[in-house]
Amino acid sequence: MSSQLSFFPDVDEKKIRSIVVKELKKYKALKIQQQNKLELNQNGIQVNIFPKLLQNDLENELKVIQMERALKNSLDTVERQIIEMKYLSLERQNDLNIYLELGLQKTAYYEKKKTAIFMIASSLGII
Repeated sequence: MSSQLSFFPDVDEKKIRSIVVKELKKYKALKIQQQNKLELNQNGIQVNIFPKLLQNDLENELKVIQMERALKNSLDTVERQIIEMKYLSLERQNDLNIYLELGLQKTAYYEKKKTAIFMIASSLGII
């Protein structure tokens, strides 16, 4: 399996997975934050209706844009489905259900998942 990903540098796979998963979870929240901000603007409200501790709107908007680009442009259809089902769906799904639903064999599923994580990490400049 590692020979297929030899074009990636030698790095700690668990650490990369941890960082990417953390960023995917943040992405879900930031996407909602963006939608909420848009909703406020559409209703003529220019201030936050909730207390705001950090002033990082531009950074958060850029994170959403770059994550969306990484998901849409660096992954194939199956890789994107795996990431969406595993990390971006409302309910947590286990790997077994995902690979059965996608009609993949276990080994192929885990290879696709690993490649997707590394592609996201590479696209975002994490590695």
